[in-house]
This record gives sequence, structure tokens and C-alpha cells, in this order.
Amino acid sequence: MSGIHNRILFEDNHLIAVNKLCGEIVQGDKTGDTCMIQAIRNFIKKRDSKPGNVFLEAVHRIDRPVSGAVLFAKTSKGLSRMSKLFHDGDVEKIYWAVVANVPQKNVETLRHYMVRSREKNKSFAYTQSKPSRKEARLTYKLIGSTGRYYLLQVELHTGRHHQIRAQLAKIGLTVRGDLKYGAPRSNPNGGINLHAYSLLFTHPVSNEPLHILAPPPNDTLWNACAELVV
Repeated sequence: MSGIHNRILFEDNHLIAVNKLCGEIVQGDKTGDTCMIQAIRNFIKKRDSKPGNVFLEAVHRIDRPVSGAVLFAKTSKGLSRMSKLFHDGDVEKIYWAVVANVPQKNVETLRHYMVRSREKNKSFAYTQSKPSRKEARLTYKLIGSTGRYYLLQVELHTGRHHQIRAQLAKIGLTVRGDLKYGAPRSNPNGGINLHAYSLLFTHPVSNEPLHILAPPPNDTLWNACAELVV
């Protein structure tokens, strides 16, 4: 897992935020691939010459093909308090999504009812509510166009499995490279053009406002998208 020290977005005694690359996994899974938690533990242990075990736990997760800001707790106090902030909806989560089709509206709040299929590792968004379905809400805003693609800024109001991917695909705005949700072709790196760009919250220990920004991957398309935001 390359260059963790160059991808640290924020760090103090309680928290560390790292800019995840496409393809990295936050926590260990059945693939057995090295996960971010273990890699960051090893990095901190070596950097700080810690003799014992390093406490590090993920506060939240983003999907393997997605890039962007992931927050980890370095103390049990940081973990419990940050987990509560995420659970209570007190963390503003902003993503960038690149889509091939122009949205019908420049700004829209989407509300669907979702079902997760663990067998298919996929979620399905429906317009009608049922007891087995969980409400999912997000607001997207069209930032601009590179000519061929469109950049959306997406604010998550809930945190469902594959929520952005499933809800955007439901209205015909499949994320570029996302074969699972209907994209016509994959990206060369196997990732998708969905990036966790920003986390905004009140630090759970210092009570200071904290805004974590994650630069998107350094490639031609993302660089063109970043210019639309300036």
C-alpha cells in the first residue's frame, strides 16, 4: 500500500484521515488483501517507534472502487464519539461523481427506498416504501461539464450500502466505470469515478470545527473536473 505518509489529510492524537486510492479496502475481507487499517497501523508503529500494538479503527467506510477521504480513530474515545457523530447525521459528507449523461435538473434531492442484496453485493433503489426497504436521501448539484462528462457534487443525507451508485443509476446517471450499476465499460484502473471529497464536522474532543478535503486522483479526467470547481 503505497505512500501513506503523502496521503494523510489530517492527524492529531485522536483521529487520522487518509486519502484512499481506488482499489484499496478499508477493512479486511474475504480476499485477504492488505487493508488500510493494517497498513496505517504498521505505518504509525514504524513512524512513531511504538513498542506495542497500535490502536486504529475505521470510523466509516467507502467502497473498494471509490477514492477519497476515510477517517480512522486512534483512540477509543475518538472512535466512540466520532461513531456517534456519523450515526446522528452530524457529519457533512460531500462526494464528487462523474457521469456520462446530463442530469434533468441542475439541483435535486433524491429520495428512494433501498434493499441490499448481500449475495450480489449490490443495492436496489425503489420509489415506493415497504417495510423491508430503508429510506435513502441525497442531494446532487451539477457543477459543470468537461465536454464529454458531467461532474456532480453529491451530499449524502443517509448512509446506505452503495447509496450514491444505486440512486444515481436509478435516474439514469450511472457513475463512470461502474459496471455493477450499468456503465457500458470499466475504467483502466478498475475503479469508478466517485470520490469522497469532503468531511465537515465538529471535532469530538477539541470541539473545534474540522473540514477535511481530499484531492481527487491525479489523472486527466479528474484534473479537468477539479478545474470546474475553481
